[in-house]
Amino acid sequence: MIPANILLTKPNARKRKLRVAAYCRVSTEQEEQQSSYAAQIAYYTEKINKNKDWELTGIFADEGITGTSAKKRTEFLKLMALCEKGKIDMVLTKSVSRFSRNTLDAIGYTRKLKAKGIPIIFEKEGINTMEMASEMVLCFLSGFAQAESESISRNVTWGKRQSFKSGKVPFQYSRILGYEKGEDGQPKIVPEEAEIVKRIFRSYYSGASVQKIKESLEADKIFSPTGKQEWSIGALQYMLRKA
Repeated sequence: MIPANILLTKPNARKRKLRVAAYCRVSTEQEEQQSSYAAQIAYYTEKINKNKDWELTGIFADEGITGTSAKKRTEFLKLMALCEKGKIDMVLTKSVSRFSRNTLDAIGYTRKLKAKGIPIIFEKEGINTMEMASEMVLCFLSGFAQAESESISRNVTWGKRQSFKSGKVPFQYSRILGYEKGEDGQPKIVPEEAEIVKRIFRSYYSGASVQKIKESLEADKIFSPTGKQEWSIGALQYMLRKA
């Protein structure tokens, strides 16, 4: 005689909670986008924790990363890897464009998860990928998202070209050594930083290797353009090559 399974026969037997994860993404580093990024994380953390039948597996968030390719989105790939290992039961995301702006990526990953019985819930569009009609809708929506991304990219490129034509060139002052933005909006020389630049070139022309220059700067506790104590050989080579 086979004994009855207590978990199956007891009416109050504990049911395993649904392991739920969320994916968030913002594609720019603008201030309003950063607040959106933080808001998405807070929203999903609260939403999942409030549901007594759900267990928070993780909030996976890529900040300042394009949605047109999954290859550069490390958090997205981590999420997909956990799904593949069977450690997640359901994925929540704000919209199709947050999940992916590439039609092939969106459909491909959706099919992989669907085959494992893992639904993706797109809240804005009200799509549950486990429903039969969802793939056709998802195909259209991700296609629109991809087209929108390509249009934005073309507009940004056009805008930059027009700025160049009118003599307006954007500077990433936080990554440039020797200059800061002046009161008139034009580049202004920072004397102390200019001396560091001169030192680098003098050393190089005197026969010092890039490695020796790096070691000398670090020994004198001179910080890199990005404020780091350690200098990158690649950055020094780039600086010398562009001169």
